[in-house]
Amino acid sequence: QVQLVESGGGLVQPGDSLRLSCAASGRTLSSYLMGWFRQAPGREREFVAAVTSGGVARTYYTDPVKGRFTITRDNAKGTVYLQMNSLKAEATAVYYCAAKMGLNAFGYSSASSYNYWGQGTQVTVSS
Repeated sequence: QVQLVESGGGLVQPGDSLRLSCAASGRTLSSYLMGWFRQAPGREREFVAAVTSGGVARTYYTDPVKGRFTITRDNAKGTVYLQMNSLKAEATAVYYCAAKMGLNAFGYSSASSYNYWGQGTQVTVSS
């Protein structure tokens, strides 16, 4: 069992930056592929970014955030981060951290591939 707790959300203006954190407990984080998803009101949960669990971590991003968002992991601290720069209003959503068992990245962008989820943290981008 893995417990995930997100933090770092808040209200920011367009163009600002935020760093989300996801603290994991229960089992070693190094065994899981980690992802960030988001869900805006009235919309389905969508993939944002993922990072593999291998020695050389590979990262994946949805096209709208490429070049502005960065996902990283610190296995020693059991924490995954999502650095979000140049935020836009359309980034407003609840952001969820998720953990996927296994070492392969197959299905990294599908919410149904993930085994554990956090409760989410609200990000609001508004002027």
